[in-house]
Amino acid sequence: MEGDDVTVTDLVLAAGAGDRAAWNSLVERFTPLVLSVAARHRLGPDDAADVSQTLWLRLVQHLPDLREPAALPGWIATTARHECLRLLSARSKMAYVDPARQSVHTSSVWEEPSTPDFSDNLARGERHQALLLAFAELPDRDRALLQLLLTDPPTPYAVISKRLGMPVGGIGPNRARALERLRRSPAMAALLRVDEY
Repeated sequence: MEGDDVTVTDLVLAAGAGDRAAWNSLVERFTPLVLSVAARHRLGPDDAADVSQTLWLRLVQHLPDLREPAALPGWIATTARHECLRLLSARSKMAYVDPARQSVHTSSVWEEPSTPDFSDNLARGERHQALLLAFAELPDRDRALLQLLLTDPPTPYAVISKRLGMPVGGIGPNRARALERLRRSPAMAALLRVDEY
């Protein structure tokens, strides 16, 4: 099975049936995705290779269980992200020896309930970056409207109407359209697709 016209579904079904060429095509096609997820988590080449190897091992185990073969790219992105976070979390909990004191220390950062979880911070950062990209793609008037609506304390509708030359009754519908444009932007759409898997 070769060529760019072969679908992911075809490759998954063939690899699940034992076709070694189909398996190699899957690995070749999706390794850049795995490595890009590892790079976003700032993993070095050795750690990225570990994540990749673990992911492909998990895929071999779960290939027969995939209900929707076309969803494989999302499964790969999600599994790669989980493996990166697992690796980073395990590393943060490692004990180290202080040679000067001959004592063992463990990191308590991950044990304190008041400290946010690393994966939560990373996901929040990804959402923030996607939102900034989507916000930058909005037309000037939509950006100005959303900025005025997000001020603290809130800007009164009468002031927004005057600043933007927009009827007070049009602020709500324009806000809804601006938010829908944000959701449809490529940056947010990609993030929402990854979060679904």
